Amino acid sequence: MPYMNFKDLNMFYEDMGCGEPILFLHSHFSRSLLAFGAQIQPFQGEYRCLFPDFRGHGRTKCESLEWDSRKIADDMADFLDVLEIPSAHLFAYSFGTTVGMYMASKSPEKVRSLIAIGAGTEPNPEGSEDFLPESIIKRNDTRMIRDMTARHFEAHRGNWETFMEQTVLDWRQHPNLTEEEWNALSCPLFFINGDSDPFGSCRQLKEKCPRAKTFEVPNCGHGPHFVMEHAKEVNERALDFLRELGSGVCTDSTAGC
Repeated sequence: MPYMNFKDLNMFYEDMGCGEPILFLHSHFSRSLLAFGAQIQPFQGEYRCLFPDFRGHGRTKCESLEWDSRKIADDMADFLDVLEIPSAHLFAYSFGTTVGMYMASKSPEKVRSLIAIGAGTEPNPEGSEDFLPESIIKRNDTRMIRDMTARHFEAHRGNWETFMEQTVLDWRQHPNLTEEEWNALSCPLFFINGDSDPFGSCRQLKEKCPRAKTFEVPNCGHGPHFVMEHAKEVNERALDFLRELGSGVCTDSTAGC
């Protein structure tokens, strides 16, 4: 279980498999291996899979407890630099899709492609007030407190209230790409959304990125790649998308062979 020191971070990440690198970008409230449990085995047989915990999440440590989507996008670009990986495919979920889109627009040379699951085109703060510490305490949601404390104990040193405040703040402000940033998304794009996802739709994303490939998953909400949802079909379609772009076979030292 490696840690990497760079900037102000001691970043926890997992590095599995061999081939072209895929950087997995996790969701709010989660950390990498939890968000992508159904993708580990199917993808690591063909690709080098990198699963970092973001700043403020999981086992990654930092003196500051403040973070947002744009700062984490910069972290991920720097993470690839430290690993001496010139570019990678991105596989992102929810909040991670925002990170991925910011990264792909600002540092297009680092992004070979972006697979975005549960992406949106603008902030959707509906329901976010239920995740503020005062709301959680008022309804005596001891499970949420326990889960967030344990899941992010190293990142937030047990300070679950600050973690939730930061998460809600980011949720309410992102994604917030400018038209210039949308137009700068030059890599191959594949958007996957459930047909009842409250945070975004393939139609909305297609309007922003007309050349993107999309897959609307029937009878599904925000997490179609989860084990209990449609993981098998989502994985197959994502792998087909990557294979069409080129071989995942290991060809150089950056691929982790």
